[in-house]
Amino acid sequence: MIIGNVNIDGNLFLAPMAGVTDFAFRKIARDYGASFSYTEMVSAKALSYDNKKTKELLITSSTENPVGLQLFGSDKLAFEKALALEELSKFQIVDINMGCPAPKIVKNGDGSALMKNFTLASELLNTCVKCAKRPVTVKMRLGYDKDVSLDFSKMLEDNGASAITVHGRLREDFYSGKVNLEAIAKIKANLKIPVIGNGDVFDVKSLNEMKETGVDAVMVGRGALGKPYIFSELLQKNIVVDKWEIINNHINLLKQYFTNNYIATYIKKHLLWYLKDEIGATKTKLEICQEKSIDKCLIVMKNFFKK
Repeated sequence: MIIGNVNIDGNLFLAPMAGVTDFAFRKIARDYGASFSYTEMVSAKALSYDNKKTKELLITSSTENPVGLQLFGSDKLAFEKALALEELSKFQIVDINMGCPAPKIVKNGDGSALMKNFTLASELLNTCVKCAKRPVTVKMRLGYDKDVSLDFSKMLEDNGASAITVHGRLREDFYSGKVNLEAIAKIKANLKIPVIGNGDVFDVKSLNEMKETGVDAVMVGRGALGKPYIFSELLQKNIVVDKWEIINNHINLLKQYFTNNYIATYIKKHLLWYLKDEIGATKTKLEICQEKSIDKCLIVMKNFFKK
């Protein structure tokens, strides 16, 4: 598919997930068939202040190309300053997060809170289109506490968005209930720009149901937790998955940039996701939660998967 002037070889995208889709996880997902990926959401304001920890979220791998940057915030000046940074030149697409439901995000007027303020959302998009000098996309929900998705998505198209991703739930739904495929189909039918469908894609059946809405691409989020290889499953490739090798690869990639102490704390949620649905993993999960050494975490995981 094509977003603006960016050609993407395929239509299966990895969703940007805060605290999850680090560069290593994205690389593994791309290796297993994800067509495109965005960074986890990055604060435009923190970037504008030259925050070192925030800039660590900009790390990409050499094989992750093309790649997108997702920004969040509601301060137009912060977006202008952030988009002027040379470090952002490696990203072919810029995405604005207008869908995150997290309380700490919406309380500042960011994420899905922007769907309550069409004027600010449109001004923010205009600022990014003017400053980014590359395609700008938006990730949205159906609305905050009521469905405004058709009007909101048309506003985004009219104000220069090159594509939109729609998670088929309201903000107040968080991740409960079923994704509203009819609402996504309605948006797709009324827009000319590419529409990417997002929500509840966990297997081939749910992927096909999302495709039936007519969307141009499908974005996978929670279905990839502990399963960066899900893209090969969705593409129905005949592969042999070695979780231990994936885990070892994930950690070794992180070691290129981060200390062992940091990784030992950060990686635990990933390790628990890798262990999800594994029979007899209760004891191993407890050991991982209590362990403070990344090397010992690796030994615990290897002993479980190679037993």
